[in-house]
Amino acid sequence: MKITKQTKIYPTIGVCGLDCGLCPRYYTVGASRCPGCYGPDFSNKHPSCSFITCCVKKKNLEVCAECSEFPCSKFKDSEEYQTSETSSYPPSRKIIPNLNFIREHGIKTFIEQQRRRIRLLEKMIKDFDDGRSRSSYCRAAALLDLADLENSLDNAKQKLKADNVKPGDKKTKAKILREILMNLPSRK
Repeated sequence: MKITKQTKIYPTIGVCGLDCGLCPRYYTVGASRCPGCYGPDFSNKHPSCSFITCCVKKKNLEVCAECSEFPCSKFKDSEEYQTSETSSYPPSRKIIPNLNFIREHGIKTFIEQQRRRIRLLEKMIKDFDDGRSRSSYCRAAALLDLADLENSLDNAKQKLKADNVKPGDKKTKAKILREILMNLPSRK
């Protein structure tokens, strides 16, 4: 009898390659908070998906990139992920690149990189969230270059200081960071 995992070791990365740790629902406070992909209490909040059933429950793997059959027929063509992009989170265009990175460099290296993104996102939420910017910060943390994210936060802090923005002025702080993120050369 094969014993399957009850939770994943790294719920911040979806079995399918989504950046669950960079999703607004992962940062929701309250009962609707998502625990990440097959994280603690996942089964009580979400139905299982075919990726979790195959990868985690049947093969006892953490992500599909660890499977000898990756990419299997469950995945769309890479180009389809790029063109089917919507404004909602999570951005599916990172699925195949994330899994290919894991396959090439290992999950621990990917998780280290993702933790850097999560720390930057948490700084954006803590210091610049006006209650309406969380989704755009999550999207930026998932899609933008790490150096661009770090520089954007530094530039925003400098602008806050130069403009003498009060610490409690969440609206102005959010506007400054959003403008910096939107004007990055990588966004155009």
